[in-house]
This record gives sequence, C-alpha cells and structure tokens, in this order.
Amino acid sequence: MSFSSQQQSCWVFQDAFIKTSFGCDHGIVAQSILLGAVEKDLGGCIIATIQKPSLSQALAIPDHFEVLLVIALGKPKETVVIEPIGPNGDIKYWRDAQGVHHVPKRSLDELIVG
Repeated sequence: MSFSSQQQSCWVFQDAFIKTSFGCDHGIVAQSILLGAVEKDLGGCIIATIQKPSLSQALAIPDHFEVLLVIALGKPKETVVIEPIGPNGDIKYWRDAQGVHHVPKRSLDELIVG
C-alpha cells in the first residue's frame, strides 16, 4: 500500500515495568488501531520485520519498553478492492488499467469451520 507524503507511524510496545509477559496478542492491538484508522479515512500497514534495537536507539525509547510492531498510517494514494477468489484459486494481488489494486480473499464460509 502506498501513502501520501503525510504518512505517520505508531508503535506497539510492551512495558516490562508493568509485566514482562503480557500473554496478549499484539496483533489484536494492531488490528484495532487499523480499524480505528479506517474510520478516519486512513490506511495502514503493520510492519513486524524491523531492526528493533536500532529503532529503539534512534527514538530514545527507554529500555523497559520492547518494540513489538510499527504501524505506518496515512491517506491511501490508491483504491483497494477486496474480491472473492476466482474459480482457479489464484490469490495473487493485481492492478487493473485504472490502477485499482485488487486483493482476492477467501469467503467467510471457507474460513469458518462448523
């Protein structure tokens, strides 16, 4: 996903002063942030592959905070359309002639068992 030049970031931390193991899923936190962002007409991207020590040092983050995720937020420069997977089962993303980004996804019926 690409963003306008007004891109912002947020970070998801674990505070060791509170507890060293939270037993909580930081993915849920990130998803909640992104759902809130969509309500404000923003897009976002969760970034987990980051150089955590370098980021912590560059931002002067205290040692008791562990960076878990970075979330890039901004006004999307493109239109994204989620659509059903076609009969051939192809899940590759693609762009049409108008630059619309098509993202094939499985239906709820395929994902929910029972």
